[in-house]
Amino acid sequence: MSSHYPFRLSIFLTVSAAGLALLMPASVLPLHAQAAPQQIAQQAALSDNAKTQNKAENRPTAEGVPPQAAPAAAANPAAQKGITGNAIDRVKEVAKSAGDIFSRVPCLPPKGASKSMGSLPRVASKLVAGQPVVIVAFGSSSTAGFGATSPEFNYPNRLAAQLRRQYPTADISVINAGKGGEDAPEMMKRLQTAVIDAHPDLVIWQVGTNAVLRNLDPGETAKLVEEGIARIQAVGADIVLIDPQYSPRVNEHAESAGKMMTLLTKTAELRKVGLFPRFAVMKDWHEKQAIPIENFVIADGLHMSDWGYACFAQLLGDDIIRSVGQIKLGVNVPSDVRAYRPM
Repeated sequence: MSSHYPFRLSIFLTVSAAGLALLMPASVLPLHAQAAPQQIAQQAALSDNAKTQNKAENRPTAEGVPPQAAPAAAANPAAQKGITGNAIDRVKEVAKSAGDIFSRVPCLPPKGASKSMGSLPRVASKLVAGQPVVIVAFGSSSTAGFGATSPEFNYPNRLAAQLRRQYPTADISVINAGKGGEDAPEMMKRLQTAVIDAHPDLVIWQVGTNAVLRNLDPGETAKLVEEGIARIQAVGADIVLIDPQYSPRVNEHAESAGKMMTLLTKTAELRKVGLFPRFAVMKDWHEKQAIPIENFVIADGLHMSDWGYACFAQLLGDDIIRSVGQIKLGVNVPSDVRAYRPM
C-alpha cells in the first residue's frame, strides 16, 4: 500500500496452539464490533449461493460453552465435544462469510503496492505482551458506515473480524467513532471524549472528504489534523490517516481533493504516522482493475457499498497486519520511528 517509513524490523508474534485457537476463537467472542449470528447470516446472503439461516439464541462464552450448559458439559465429555464442535463450526462459518462478499468481484490490492503503511509499535507491543488492544475508528459518515446494508458491513466491523481471525487469542476491540457530516473542525471538538478518553492503542482517522465537498481550505484542515495527531501521540497511540474516497462527487472537486491528499500525505510524513491512500486504492479498482464505480459506490455518488467497505477494510487490515509483523522490538529501530523497548 502506502509508506513513508520503510521498516527493517519484524515481530515474531507467537499464536497459541491451533487447538486452543479453535476453542477460543476471537471471531466468535462477544466484543465491541462482533457480528450477531443473524447478521452473519445476512452477510452470507450477499453471495448467490448463500442461504440465510436462523441461529440459536445461546452464544458461547469465551470458552465456547453457554453459561447454562457449562456444568452439564463438564460432567458429560460427549456434550463437551458437541459444544466444541459447534464452536468450530461457527468459526468456519464466520471465515466463510468473510469471503462471500467477494464471490463476484475479488478484492485485490493495487499492483506494485508492497510497502507498509507505517510504524505501529504500540499495537505490536500489546499483541506480543498478550494485552488487550483498543482501536478507535475516527471519522465521518464513511466510518459510521452510511451506505452499508447492515452495521456489520461497515469498515470498522469488517476490520475487527479480520484482525480477530489473524490474532485469535488476542482481545481486540474496535470502537466506531464515526459521525456523519463532520470534518476536522467538528472532529477536533470531540477528540477528547470520542478518542483520547477511550485510551486507544491505535487511532484510524478518516478525514478530508467533507472539507473537499464544502470547498474548505485544505491547508486549514491539515493544520487541525496535525494538531489532533500531536494530541493523540501524546497519549502514546499509533495513528493511521485515511484520505478521501474516489467517487463521482469527490471527483467533481478534483483540484481541492488533490490538494487535500497532498497535504494529508505531507502531514503524515511530518508527524511520522501511517497513511492509507484510500483515494488511490479506489481509483485503481476502477481504472486498472476495470471495476464499475457502481460496484463500490452507492447511488448517491459518494458513499461506499458493502463491497467497497469490505475491500477497503480487507486491504487496510492487511496493511496493519503487515506493519505489525515487520517490527522487531528493540532491534535496529530507526531513530525517527517511535518504538516499544522492553524495560
